[in-house]
Amino acid sequence: MSSAPAQIAFRFRPYDSATGVTRTTTKRLAETLGVDETQVIHLALRELAVKLLPQYEADEGALTQTQLNQLKKLAPKTKLTKKRSSLFDMENA
Repeated sequence: MSSAPAQIAFRFRPYDSATGVTRTTTKRLAETLGVDETQVIHLALRELAVKLLPQYEADEGALTQTQLNQLKKLAPKTKLTKKRSSLFDMENA
């Protein structure tokens, strides 16, 4: 069984579009960022991965009522106080 190659072919687009960029654009980005063209591609892919892929393991979903009740028992009890002020003047609303 053969493993996937460690490298892939990358082809620049003939013009910049929503789905690709030219070599000229990549070179300009590399100059602006002070890195080489390969690093520009890695930075772009990393930004896309952070934007689109979950950055944490999925949990088991919403808490059950039993879990919510346990949390309420564990939470510190606080005294409710009257509102002293408001950000909004309700008399003139």
